[in-house]
Amino acid sequence: MSAKGNGSDDDLPVPAPLSPATVDAPSGEGDVPAEATGMAEVAPGDDVESLRRECAELRDALLRRRADFENYRRRVERDRGAAQAEAEAGILRHLLSTVDNLERALAASGTDSGLREGVALTLRELLALLDSLGVTPVDPRGQRFDPALHQAILHEPAAGFEAGTVAEVFRKGYTYKGRLLRPAMVKVASGEPEERGDGDGGVQ
Repeated sequence: MSAKGNGSDDDLPVPAPLSPATVDAPSGEGDVPAEATGMAEVAPGDDVESLRRECAELRDALLRRRADFENYRRRVERDRGAAQAEAEAGILRHLLSTVDNLERALAASGTDSGLREGVALTLRELLALLDSLGVTPVDPRGQRFDPALHQAILHEPAAGFEAGTVAEVFRKGYTYKGRLLRPAMVKVASGEPEERGDGDGGVQ
């Protein structure tokens, strides 16, 4: 009796052996082309050049930020100095009013000699203090009128003065560290008045 059909393992088909080429060859499933990922190969030289450009851009940005900071620092210091100078000038202007009063007291007649001496001493000490602080008096008599430095109160002919010059100073001006602290109040000469003839232009 034959063993065929009795379910023996000898009747099962035997698969063909795999060749080396079949084992080593990739199946191709799951592989993604490099172009699809957007990561194309970069040559070493191109990569170095890109880094150099990036470093140069970062260096330029750093230099710009440093320059901006230096400009900001200078501006803050300048504004701070200007604010301090203006505050000092405000105090000094009040002292100038005291100087004016002391000078008027000395110019007044009939003042007691002892009182005059005391006023003169106070004025000298105050002027010395102002000078040590950088305050300088401005007496422009005989100088050309400058609207940036002088305040014209009168404008009329003045003998001995050319037109446009300061003929009289009513109140002295002052500068503070080279800046105008108070303008001088002055009279500006307008020139000699024209002489009038007797109507016929000559002597008969």
